[in-house]
Amino acid sequence: MISNDLLWTLAAFLITILVFTYLIGDHFLFRLASYISIGAAAGTTVVFIIHQVIVPRLVDPLLLGAPAQKAVTAVPLVLSLLLLARLSPRLSRLGVLPMAFLVGVGAAVLIGGAVMGTLFQQSRAALNDLTPQAAALGAPGMFTGWLLFIGAVSTLFYFQFTTRKTEGDTGKRSVILEILSQIGKVFIAVTLGAIFAGILAASITALVERLEFLRTTVFLFMNKY
Repeated sequence: MISNDLLWTLAAFLITILVFTYLIGDHFLFRLASYISIGAAAGTTVVFIIHQVIVPRLVDPLLLGAPAQKAVTAVPLVLSLLLLARLSPRLSRLGVLPMAFLVGVGAAVLIGGAVMGTLFQQSRAALNDLTPQAAALGAPGMFTGWLLFIGAVSTLFYFQFTTRKTEGDTGKRSVILEILSQIGKVFIAVTLGAIFAGILAASITALVERLEFLRTTVFLFMNKY
């Protein structure tokens, strides 16, 4: 009798083979593996949302919470019902309010996180390396501080695309801004190259792991049967 562990191993083996069939072209077998992966991910996400978000944060407060808690929970309930109206062409306008709320809150969180968690923290780290205490530690600290500072400033200037156009002027940036933007372009290229190298290394690691899984599964099945 085949055990459940062996069945799951064979299923993973089959899906892995289906994914590798993409090497010979985009066909039904690869799309079947993609559909299975997307369906499994979607099902897992739905179950997680129901058990971790909807039930404890919406259903339980409405059924078991205090009157004040029920009143507060009614707000996301109404917004969720309005969001479902987007499924109907006639009622789709009712979903504008929750969509605007989601987009606004999402943008605020992303911008706030980028400014407070990345820009300010990176600038503070760069300035800390330029202090006299850091200078006492030697040249490497000062060099790192200046490198971080120049990289952060020049990268910000690279994304500055507005100019003040006057009569007879072509609207080009000044020479200093142009030099800083070119330096920023170098830092951006190095960053993208490092990210690409990291993704490539992770992909190669995943490929080696899958090939090792296929080899191990084949030998395991041959030894058992």
